[in-house]
Amino acid sequence: MSKSIRVDEETHAALASLKGDDETFDDLLTRLLRERREDIRSGAGLWEGTDAPERARERRREMKRGVDSR
Repeated sequence: MSKSIRVDEETHAALASLKGDDETFDDLLTRLLRERREDIRSGAGLWEGTDAPERARERRREMKRGVDSR
């Protein structure tokens, strides 16, 4: 079963420029989604074993305090 997705001409041109000669638009979109998932997965665990998560939480608390004090 196929579905149609409407895109404006600029979006179509941008997608067409990314599409390989032997790729369909479906192939292209599938590839882009797969690459995005791989990028997200490759970043998982980067902070493991560091104090970065706690520093990020503290920075968020500081920012929130700054907003709440206004």
